[in-house]
Amino acid sequence: AHSPQALIVTETNVPSHENISYLGQGDEAHIIYNFPLPPLLLNTLITGSSRLLTTWLKDLPDPIGGTAYLNFIASHDGIGLRPVEGLLSEQEMERLIQCMIDFGGKISTRALNDQEFNPYEINISLWDAFKCTMDRGADKFQADRFICAHAIMLALKGIPAFYIHSLLATENDYERRENLGSNRAVNRHIWDYDALCKKLADQDSHHHQVFYCLSDLIALRKKQPAFHPDAEQSVFNLGPETVVVKRWTKTDPNDQTILCVFNTTDHDIDVPVDQLPSDCRKHGTD
Repeated sequence: AHSPQALIVTETNVPSHENISYLGQGDEAHIIYNFPLPPLLLNTLITGSSRLLTTWLKDLPDPIGGTAYLNFIASHDGIGLRPVEGLLSEQEMERLIQCMIDFGGKISTRALNDQEFNPYEINISLWDAFKCTMDRGADKFQADRFICAHAIMLALKGIPAFYIHSLLATENDYERRENLGSNRAVNRHIWDYDALCKKLADQDSHHHQVFYCLSDLIALRKKQPAFHPDAEQSVFNLGPETVVVKRWTKTDPNDQTILCVFNTTDHDIDVPVDQLPSDCRKHGTD
């Protein structure tokens, strides 16, 4: 009431349906952190299957006018697990947790009572979270998975947000975690400015490669009317090896449709043209 230009952003690390409720009927929060996205994207890229992510995206309601999702994959805290309660089975959750422990992560818990604790969040740098697949172990696709996850995030309806250490592809900081006695410190590395500049200037460094690739993707997204936070979105199920998102606008002077097709596996796949949306097969579609 005092400052009509102000926006209310909720950071509610709770199950998906409860998180969405904070938008009310367009009369409560303006923007909500899209908390199920990080664990679902992570699970998708390390298992190679988009089944759970696609199902959730197709069921995710359109935000009411004047509201939006804040899409992110990592933050100064961990990757929350409460948001995927009811989305991942108990077995799927256990496999994801064990995989992240194998990759150097820790699991923080919350107390249900004096004797029972539930997993609350995964504490790991996002770069290290994508270092292997669940079944095949380490491979050469760490950077590809990392970039793919952010490309999917950038394609989705809403406002994308980048944690600084994701933009820089920072590794786990085990020393800081041990010194502070905090699991969250593993993803809160403090860079020396000169050392970081050298890493970013080194074309053979994964920090350089990730930073400039993500910067190019962000610049490309900003130029496309179809990626406006309010532009329309449809999600298609073309099988568990892909994430397929169509974005389009009909209100911009330069009407535009963009079809985004992401390979979530560690091998080449074929996507027959006749499986694509009919309006995305015609000449002139981006």
